[in-house]
Amino acid sequence: MIKKSQQTVVLDVMGADHGPEAIIQGGLAAARNLGESLHLTLVGQRDQIDPILAGIVDAPPNLSVEHAASEVPMNVPATDGVRVRDSSMAVGLGLVRKGGADAFVSSGNTGAVMASSLLTLGRIEGVLRPAIVGAFPTSEGRPCVVLDVGANVDCKPQHLSQFAVMGSVYSQVLFDTEKPRVGLLSIGEERSKGNDLIFRARKLLRESRIDFVGNIEGRDILTGMVDVAVTDGFTGNIVLKFGESVLPFLVKAVRHQVSTNIFSRIGVTLLLPFLRRMKKMFDYAQTGGAPLLGVNGVVIICHGSSSLEAITNAVQVAHDMAKKRITECIHRELTTNHFGKKNESSVESQDLRDGVVCPSGSDD
Repeated sequence: MIKKSQQTVVLDVMGADHGPEAIIQGGLAAARNLGESLHLTLVGQRDQIDPILAGIVDAPPNLSVEHAASEVPMNVPATDGVRVRDSSMAVGLGLVRKGGADAFVSSGNTGAVMASSLLTLGRIEGVLRPAIVGAFPTSEGRPCVVLDVGANVDCKPQHLSQFAVMGSVYSQVLFDTEKPRVGLLSIGEERSKGNDLIFRARKLLRESRIDFVGNIEGRDILTGMVDVAVTDGFTGNIVLKFGESVLPFLVKAVRHQVSTNIFSRIGVTLLLPFLRRMKKMFDYAQTGGAPLLGVNGVVIICHGSSSLEAITNAVQVAHDMAKKRITECIHRELTTNHFGKKNESSVESQDLRDGVVCPSGSDD
């Protein structure tokens, strides 16, 4: 029986790159860590889930299984993915929509997760476009929230202004940032630099009630100069993928140096605790996945190759977001403290192109 004090998180165990076992094991680890405050629902094909659970002697009691007859293949376009009505993705999001769950986590087809979430859950009232959030490590310790990192290739100024609000709420609620500083990612800090989108978005951000500090450059993300960095999904995804390359580069560079001479080996041995901390900072598994903010429910999108640790952390983040009512917080901020009904004046259509939610181009 699910208790009222519990947050129910649905974990989609199908469609990942390496099969369901690591996904299930990661979910079970989160269930053990969170105890009675979490109810974990595994959704997928029972003939694959049950044998794995049968081999686990210490399966936590706060667990249930929801059968789904099929899965969304990783290599299909988002438009095809949303048509699979009996997939684990569709069944899991359906539970959230009907109130049978509080959050949804998936490491399946990213485009299909975004499209299905939008079509099944809809948008928070007042939100024009959902955005994917990336949390980047900083030298100050507190992560920098970057959005959008891939949901919207083309954006308008009002989209960026809403991303700023959603990112501020996320930083405040999840990372306890008292007054998040928001920067607009551009090619220079000067007001004269940028394109038309930057100039117009900057004007809207200055008129809002967020703590807008002005334009920032890419190098400012890791310094902790701001708590929230706002950009369009095209630029944000490039930044995200570049950030994900930092850890493999550092590991490869250190190994190369170690192989050169004995003194390098001695130096690395002395620096090993520091290097482990650095590796942890840039390891995406520490954040688990990327929240999709703006849809009417908690959705976490994970890498298809997510490790056990990444899934554990993603489920725990989903639990925290649901517990702290992030959806209600975003709605309240948008409709009462910032732009009021102005953001609700037009409802934009969405096209699904190549697995990315894109603007239709006709909603000026």
